[in-house]
Amino acid sequence: MILANGTLLDSSQLEDVLQHLPEALSTTLAGPPLPMQCTLDALVELGHRFASGFYDSQLALFPAEMIAQYKSMAVSLLTRESLEFRIRTELGDLLDTPVRTLHPPAAGPQLQVHTLPLGVLLHITAGNADGLPAFSVAEGLLTGNINLVKLPSSDNGLSLAILQALLDIAPALAPYLYVFDVPSSDQETIRRLASLSDAVAVWGGDAAIAGVRQSVPPGVRLIEWGHRLGFAYLSGDVSDEDLAGLAQHLVSTGQLLCSSCQTIFLDTDRMEDLQAFCKRFLPIWDRTASALPPGSSILAQAARTLQRYTFRLESFLPQANPTSASQEHRSAFCALFPREDSALELAPFPGSCLVKRLPRDQILPQLRQQKRLLQTAGLVCPDHLRDSLTTLLLRAGVSRVRTARSMSLYLDGENHDGEYPLRRYLRTADVETSSR
Repeated sequence: MILANGTLLDSSQLEDVLQHLPEALSTTLAGPPLPMQCTLDALVELGHRFASGFYDSQLALFPAEMIAQYKSMAVSLLTRESLEFRIRTELGDLLDTPVRTLHPPAAGPQLQVHTLPLGVLLHITAGNADGLPAFSVAEGLLTGNINLVKLPSSDNGLSLAILQALLDIAPALAPYLYVFDVPSSDQETIRRLASLSDAVAVWGGDAAIAGVRQSVPPGVRLIEWGHRLGFAYLSGDVSDEDLAGLAQHLVSTGQLLCSSCQTIFLDTDRMEDLQAFCKRFLPIWDRTASALPPGSSILAQAARTLQRYTFRLESFLPQANPTSASQEHRSAFCALFPREDSALELAPFPGSCLVKRLPRDQILPQLRQQKRLLQTAGLVCPDHLRDSLTTLLLRAGVSRVRTARSMSLYLDGENHDGEYPLRRYLRTADVETSSR
């Protein structure tokens, strides 16, 4: 399906929409700017609809244990107070003074510095987070941009329902939103959309970003929200309550988010400590997983089962077997794999986690080797160690330090991969005003 200027169209009309799109974009850009307040009011009303159960039918497609969490987060983030707090945090003085006058010290004219939208922003989103396209578009609308959206192939209809609702709430947003349900293999359409854009915001892994980069013409800004990995770091005495929080996080996210834990690092240099930890943590994780089994779809369950058995078969190959089967720790729902090395890695499959040694004096030199992958660290440690360990993690390149339970919980005003999206979707322009 295609959503163009407020109208839902069949995909067969793609060519007609693309032919008329340049003129439509020019008309919108020539008109008055989109007031931030218009988008803000629409998002607040959208939050009210989430709270009243308006989207419960779409949310029913989620795993049962995720519905309440997703709904609660959406309602919380879409309050007026939360949105205004985020805008103020990310834009600061730019919100109050979108036009500033500069007086350069050298003799010459004054300059007006204008803060403006980028113009046309193409969103190419990943399918690992439901509703991500709508989330990305909200950021583009708040900054006054026209938004072109390529939906991920795995989108379950929630994104389109949310975006249609925004237009129903605020029809003035219609010229600023176009949604295209085209496959990633349709490179010609992606190239055409990119050529009409001032910037392309792409979400995904290295391969996805590399593919998009080939489709973006020179001069079009590429804004990468790339693949990142989350990890847990455990030091000192760790309580069962802390481990239960880590297990809850692993199950509730399905380990599908960039902030999800993939590797558990222990502040030790002893392999025996890894084995002891796995024996202690596995039953805690297993109890949590059995109470809240990840995924509700039979296809999703089948895919996970296939991943588990494929990994198991490959582990019998000597070159792909860093630890013996006797050192692995498995249960009906989850698996822990102690490893000799200290590299941050993606877990072999959902419901599994790597366990590695990382003494605190090796945090910075080891993690710096993989700084482009770092995002969220779930830090579990005694209070007297928290500040020093946090400093090491931040200096290594981590952009979020959280408790293990809340690794994937989004808070108002947080950065995304170390940057503020609203600032990235704006530009500055200088205008000479007068001579001195």
